[in-house]
Amino acid sequence: MSATPDEIAGIRRRYLLMVLSTAVVDQAVALVFIALVDVWDFAPISLGAGLILLLGVNYFLSSRLFDPIDRYLKGAATFEDTQRRVTQLPILTARNVGILALILALLRLGSSYYTPGLPRVAIADFIAVCTILPVFYFTYTYFVVSDYLADLCTLIFRRYGRSLELFFGSYRAKLVVALLVIAILPLAAIIVDLFSYEGDRLLLEITNDVGVALMGIVISAYFIMRSLLRPIRILSRAMGKVADGDLSQRVPVTSNDEVGELTGQFNKMVEGLREREQIRETFGRYVDESVAAAILRRQGEGALAGETGEATILFTDIAGFTTIAEYLAPHELVAALNEYLETVLAPIRSHGGVVNTFIGDGLFASFNMPLACGNHAAAAVRAAIEIQRAVGARTFGRRGVALDTRIGISTGNVIGGSVGAGQRLSFTLLGDTVNLAARLEELNKQYDTRILVSQSTRKACGEGFIFHDLGRVVVRGRSDAVAVFSIDHKKQEKSS
Repeated sequence: MSATPDEIAGIRRRYLLMVLSTAVVDQAVALVFIALVDVWDFAPISLGAGLILLLGVNYFLSSRLFDPIDRYLKGAATFEDTQRRVTQLPILTARNVGILALILALLRLGSSYYTPGLPRVAIADFIAVCTILPVFYFTYTYFVVSDYLADLCTLIFRRYGRSLELFFGSYRAKLVVALLVIAILPLAAIIVDLFSYEGDRLLLEITNDVGVALMGIVISAYFIMRSLLRPIRILSRAMGKVADGDLSQRVPVTSNDEVGELTGQFNKMVEGLREREQIRETFGRYVDESVAAAILRRQGEGALAGETGEATILFTDIAGFTTIAEYLAPHELVAALNEYLETVLAPIRSHGGVVNTFIGDGLFASFNMPLACGNHAAAAVRAAIEIQRAVGARTFGRRGVALDTRIGISTGNVIGGSVGAGQRLSFTLLGDTVNLAARLEELNKQYDTRILVSQSTRKACGEGFIFHDLGRVVVRGRSDAVAVFSIDHKKQEKSS
C-alpha cells in the first residue's frame, strides 16, 4: 500500500523543518556575537542576511532536492530512479547549506571593514571563521538530515517494501568529521584568536568562540549520536529477536554507509534462515523432522550418502485394513487413517525413534539411525507396547472404527543413505535387519499376535520385558530359520 497524501506531506514537511533548523542555529550564533560586541545596530543586517540565505534560499534549494523523492512517493517515479537521490540527500543538502553559510560569513565579516562601529576582523580570524562556520553548518545539516533519513527510509520500507541498495557514505568518515567539528574546530578558532588579538579584544573573541562552541557542540552532538547510533540500535534489537527465534524480522535500511549495507545483509541473512526453516518444515510434512534436520545439517558433507550402523527397525501394519477400506468412503478412510498414524507416531517419537516411510496403512520406523538413540532395542519395544495400548484404547474417524495394529521389530546392522535418481531423493535404511522386521510384522497373522521381535532384539533388551519364545521359523527371503519372540502389551513390564 502506497503512502497517503498526508504521510507524503508530513515526511516532506519534516525534511524541510530539519533543514531550516540551520537558520535557527545561525540566528543564535549571530545573536551571541551581537550581544557580546554590543553592536545591535548591525543586528537587522546580520540577522536578515541569515534569514534570507538559510531560510529563504535554503527552502527553495531543499524543496528542489526533495522533488524526485516526492514524485516517487506519489507513484510518478520508480525506486531505481529515486534511491540515488534518497541516498545522497544528506550530502547534497549539507553542500547547499555549507555554500550558503560561506556566503553569509563573507558578508558578515566583510562588513567589519566598511561598517562604522563594527570591530575589524583580523585576516587570520577572517579566514578561520569563513572555514569553520561553513564546515560546522555543513556537518550539522549532514547529521540532521541523516537522522531524518531514518524516518524517510522507514516510510518507504513499510509502504513500498523497498530498502536502500546504494551506499555512498562512510561510517569512518562520519566519525572523523564528528570529531573534527566537536573537538578540533573550536580549539582551532581559539588558537587563531590567540595569535590575532590581544587585550580586551582577545578576551571578547575567545568568549564569543567558547559560547558559540558550547552551543554548537551540544546541538551537533545530539544529532551526530542519533545519526550514528540509531541504525545500530535498530539492527541490534532485530538481531536479538532473531537470536530468540523470531525469523519474521526485517529491518529498514536507514543509513547510507557500512551500517546500512550491513542492515541489508542482515535482511538477506534472515530471509535465508526463513527459507531454510520453511524447507525444514516442508520436509517435516513428508519425512520425519529428525531426518529433515539431519539432511539440512549435513548437506554437502556426504554423511547421508551411505553409512552403516546398528539400529532397531520397527514395522507396523493395520490388521484387516482391506476389509475396512471396502465399507468406508474415501474421505472417511483417509481421516481414520490419519488419526491412526498420529496415534502411532507419538510413542515412536517420544522414545527417540524416526519415521522413515509411510507404507499405505503402515509405517517403517528406525531407532538409532539417523538419530542417535540410547538402548534403542528397548526403546523400540517400549514404543510398540505404547502403540498397542494407545490404538486399542480408542476408535478412529467419524464412524468410530476400531483398528488393530501388527508390529515387527528387529535389531542389527543397517545401511542408511539417500537413494534415488536426479533431483528426486529419499533417505532410507537397507539391509537384512530391515527385511526381517518387515517379515516379522507379517508373521503376526500366522501366530495371531500383535508384537513380534527377533532374537537380536530379545537379546539386546535383556530382562526388561516378558518375552514368549515361539520357536524358530523360516521367513520369506531367508533360507535359515530364525527365532521369534512375542510380547504381550497387556502385561506389565518387569522394569521400566
